Amino acid sequence: MNNAKPKASYKVKENDKIEIIKEYQEEIDLTPEELPLDIVFEDENVLVINKPSGLVVHPGSGNFNHTLVNGLLYHTNLSDGSANERPGIVHRIDKDTSGLMLVAKNNEAHQILTEDFKNKRVERKYIALVKGILKNNSIVIDAPIGRDEKNRKKMAVTATNSKRAVTHVKVLKRYEHYTLIECKLETGRTHQIRVHMAYIGYPLFNDPVYGTEKIKGFGQFLHSSEITFTEPITKEKLSFSCPLPKEFQAFLDELEKEEPKEEKENTKTEK
Repeated sequence: MNNAKPKASYKVKENDKIEIIKEYQEEIDLTPEELPLDIVFEDENVLVINKPSGLVVHPGSGNFNHTLVNGLLYHTNLSDGSANERPGIVHRIDKDTSGLMLVAKNNEAHQILTEDFKNKRVERKYIALVKGILKNNSIVIDAPIGRDEKNRKKMAVTATNSKRAVTHVKVLKRYEHYTLIECKLETGRTHQIRVHMAYIGYPLFNDPVYGTEKIKGFGQFLHSSEITFTEPITKEKLSFSCPLPKEFQAFLDELEKEEPKEEKENTKTEK
């Protein structure tokens, strides 16, 4: 209202400008599609998928087919999911984020994995390239994330309608203008790593939403590199990792070539 959020006690006056946001849920028909899937692990209860950057996880506004869910439905049976358009999806990663995702094939596995995520029994690590040089070798970002009040399509560090979000960051390598980092999620908020790194002044490279520009055709340089969990039915401890996408690795190789000679020598000495 009037470009600001009113107090609950506010009484509407003449000439007030009121904005009404109507969310329309279009019925989605989930059609199995034969899509290439990089399956890292599969048994009768779960799958671990290496999702490529650019692939939408599940149907939604503007994306009703050609999603990971469409491809998974062609490949196997999935749990009912938390919503009609999300069968099998226990957690998700952004369209332009690559890497490992855990998928449930039946309702029992889905329910157990949901509790495991809620109780922080699933460990996830990400590799990211950020703009700027982080000075500390490790930091913990503990800042609540909620919907951005000025842009409802974005998330932000805010005290309004937010939830606690914690990201553990470790520096892997410093380049001339960038830093390669590993992020371990303690919580799983929407866009958490992207929001947290932008919040402290080191946005992800190639992220036009929370950064300043998009240079490469590839998405933001964020990769889900490791996941460790307990198989929900067999109770076996499982851990998987996957290498960086070729576009991500190729850019790092370019940075290595551009790195000043003295920096390379210092890196070798530190090792």
